Amino acid sequence: MRGFHHAQFFAIHPETPQERLIKQCTEIVRQGGVIAYPTDSCYALGCQLGNKEAMQRILQIRGIDQKHHLTLMCHDLSELGTYAQVDNSQFRLLKATTPGSYTFILGATKEVPARTLHPKRKTIGLRVPDNKIALALLADLGEPMLSCTLMLPEDEAPLTDPYDIRDRLEHSVDLVIDGGWCGTEPTTVIDMTQGIELVRQGKGDSTPFGL
Repeated sequence: MRGFHHAQFFAIHPETPQERLIKQCTEIVRQGGVIAYPTDSCYALGCQLGNKEAMQRILQIRGIDQKHHLTLMCHDLSELGTYAQVDNSQFRLLKATTPGSYTFILGATKEVPARTLHPKRKTIGLRVPDNKIALALLADLGEPMLSCTLMLPEDEAPLTDPYDIRDRLEHSVDLVIDGGWCGTEPTTVIDMTQGIELVRQGKGDSTPFGL
């Protein structure tokens, strides 16, 4: 997969994503590629959950280590029980607020590759994005994608312009999806491992959590 010298660049319609292009995107992910894709809150980097090399590439691009929470980007909550430990009351809250601009920190199950977890806490970030392109990708992939916000180490804010993303990353990712503007406000992060704790106030409204 590293044989690509230049990232591919697909313009995908934000309201009606072209199925043919979505299938090409997921094929790149399945082959171990790293992609830049739009969400409801910043562009993100994504790769196949089980692919160790692709995960290392994402960490390298971001200039971060394992202590940074990586996120499982999910199509809906049907995968939740497989990857995260949730009780009924947590599930109800998640159901009421997904899809949306939230990242939930939850205890991970054995199905999540250990290398993707926070080393001390054995937790994972999990989110269901409210973005048609991201949801189409995840539906076609049939499993969560390992993701993190597309922010480069030397920058103060996430990258927002797909052409800028292509210029900066064309030698380090395999695909850039141009899905239009999706803002710079990060997700609201809610830690549900011990009660409910607001870790970061972002785009998602924290009132449903009584915070």
